[in-house]
Amino acid sequence: MARILLAQDSLLPPHFKTEAPPMLRAMRTILTFGAPRFDSNERGTALSSRIAKLGPTYIKLGQFLATRPDVIGDKMAADLQHLQDKMPPFDTAQARAMLEQEIPAADKLISNLSEPVAAASIAQVHMADDARQPGRKLAVKFLRPHIEATLRDELLVFQSLARWLERLSPKSRRLRPVESLKTLARTMAFETDLRLEAAALSEMQQNSKDDPYFTVPEVVWEATSKRILSMQWIDGIPASDLVALRAAGHNMTLLAERLIQTFLRHALRDGFFHADMHQGNLLIASDGTLVGIDLGINGRLSPDSRRFLAEILHGFIIRDYELVARVHFEAGYVPRDNNMAEFAQALRSIGEPIRDQNAGDISMAHLLNQLFEITEQFQMQTQPQLLLLQKTMVTVEGVARSFDPDLNFWDAASPVISDWLKKQLGPEAQLRSVRDSVLGAGRALQRLPQTLSALETASQKLLQDTPRADRMARWLGAIAMLAAAAAMALFWLAP
Repeated sequence: MARILLAQDSLLPPHFKTEAPPMLRAMRTILTFGAPRFDSNERGTALSSRIAKLGPTYIKLGQFLATRPDVIGDKMAADLQHLQDKMPPFDTAQARAMLEQEIPAADKLISNLSEPVAAASIAQVHMADDARQPGRKLAVKFLRPHIEATLRDELLVFQSLARWLERLSPKSRRLRPVESLKTLARTMAFETDLRLEAAALSEMQQNSKDDPYFTVPEVVWEATSKRILSMQWIDGIPASDLVALRAAGHNMTLLAERLIQTFLRHALRDGFFHADMHQGNLLIASDGTLVGIDLGINGRLSPDSRRFLAEILHGFIIRDYELVARVHFEAGYVPRDNNMAEFAQALRSIGEPIRDQNAGDISMAHLLNQLFEITEQFQMQTQPQLLLLQKTMVTVEGVARSFDPDLNFWDAASPVISDWLKKQLGPEAQLRSVRDSVLGAGRALQRLPQTLSALETASQKLLQDTPRADRMARWLGAIAMLAAAAAMALFWLAP
């Protein structure tokens, strides 16, 4: 992924290039001591491996900052793309003790707990048998002992530093470091309560039950608690094992397209998406189905944010930069005292250079990064609700391009985006809007007698309390009559 981002540097307008602040550059120099100066992959690997040794919160913060080139600079963001969340496992005896302590009648639900099959900074996974269904395998996930206290203490330090940064550096307030760290803290809180991950898996399964070529494991609720998550074991080839995928006869281009379309479908249609879909959290079943695992980090978008996202992407696809600019202003991403035409011109400077590039040279993730590059010029504030979306899009595109380096992101994304916009802004959407308005008017009409009675009571009280209330009561009566007339007109005239 880092190679993809670095390969695109020539597409970035010179006056939009960024570099990490001096303090971060000094830290990078210390953490990459001994790594080759001119080999970006070696430097990135060294930086990431040394950050990983600092602890779980540092890993999560590094992964989070990798999505913020506007804060830490393009080079450091590319370096941090190497950061992998892998840690030595804790003893299986501790997992067994946790199982007996937290799950009533655990021996009747789970048997033959294996040694760890995967270990990350916050949790590790074991294979087991379903004691109630012979032959059915389970994946059982355990939180690391004392991980909650470790994360809480380390986050408090980071949050204090962020508050001091905002006080001492007014320029940093636009980037909202305190709010960004709150977003990170919320995602980590979800990761340390496995009941929430179970609920996310259940919601994703319900949303995607009819989706082609995508699934998630089924939760075993009876064997799930705050610190333990039991779910269906699904066999598949890890998305990182490209040799095995090709040997199994999978169509790599098709897998890449399915991944892009699945992510956009979930983000736009459902407003709920897997926000940590890297190679380690994605399996490929024998029939080419994408299996999403480890849903500890998930993202949500409001209906307005979904529409803004779809229209921005669609505007770049059809080269309508005025549309993209207008959406930014409408969404409030750009303060209204800016010039919309100038902002559209800046957007054109991002979009046009990539139009004549080969499909394999066009990075949607890099396009989003460049979009963040122009935020300072137009006083755009960071949108915390979009940070996970940007992070996930960077990751998903990186995985898709590992399947097919020549992937045309625009061609893969266009059907999903166009279909969603058609459903949301087309005739069907207009009919739904009219229907909702009529239903709303009907409900208001049903409440009208109670509303009029309340107004009459209020007017009588005013008459008793003050001589000037006579005029006020007449006004209230007139308002009530006008409200009744308006409600009746809306109800009867609506198509």
